Amino acid sequence: MSVEDGVAGVRPARRPEWLRVKLPTGENYRKVRSIVSEHKLHTICQSGNCPNMGECWGEGTATFMILGNVCTRSCGFCAVATGRPEPVDPFEPARVARSVELMGVKHCVITSVDRDDLEDGGADTWARTIRAVRRRCPGSTMETLIPDFKGRWQDLAVVLEAAPDVLSHNLETVRRLSKQVRVQARYDRSLEVLMRAKRAGLRTKSGIMLGLGETDQEVLETMDDLRAVGTDVMTIGQYLQPTKDHLSVQEFVHPDRFARFREEGLARGFRFVESGPLVRSSYHAERHVG
Repeated sequence: MSVEDGVAGVRPARRPEWLRVKLPTGENYRKVRSIVSEHKLHTICQSGNCPNMGECWGEGTATFMILGNVCTRSCGFCAVATGRPEPVDPFEPARVARSVELMGVKHCVITSVDRDDLEDGGADTWARTIRAVRRRCPGSTMETLIPDFKGRWQDLAVVLEAAPDVLSHNLETVRRLSKQVRVQARYDRSLEVLMRAKRAGLRTKSGIMLGLGETDQEVLETMDDLRAVGTDVMTIGQYLQPTKDHLSVQEFVHPDRFARFREEGLARGFRFVESGPLVRSSYHAERHVG
């Protein structure tokens, strides 16, 4: 059954053993969690209940979301609320920078909701956040997982000029399924975001989810499309249905297939390929800078 045929609300098969995770542990994890709790800091790691939170925090990596927690888009895979966002907080860049400093983060990942309601799509906040983190935490490296700014390239240029260490923008799925999975996005527009970032001299990164009805050949074609625009890093993970109202899981992909895709990606020239059932966009992000 394909995404087009799938019915939101259909209960997927029981999750296989390889999708079960151990509770996070470790001294550094406990330290970071204590700081987050004490200072009421916000991370996607925690709010998204990421399965890799313990490992990432233990490695000194954390992910922050800016521009609020209400998105102007309604993607079929994403559990972030859709609606009318609150006004932009002018103090958010400084607050994120302080959070990075307090947590002692070696590598931070910053992402955001889509803000199509804003004239610049949030580009100014993005650039100010990048610069604030760099000023306050010069020893930390940074990845930005950005939206497509609806193809307004002058807004994208504002972010590129701030020059994060890694510029990430996810395709999320293969071309055939893109319209169903990312209703207001465009596959080729996303490729152009990555192409423009590469031309600006940045290290670029993108990710997709498996289990939505894609074929192996389509995954390989997506790899080729990403390499054609110079993408350096690719992540591949398992799609998990966040609520009954979201797209149904069509398949739980076996770890062996993820391993084969990693080999295929490296053979195509990606610098790094993170491929596995529990891989998410920021998994091993600290390794993708060098």
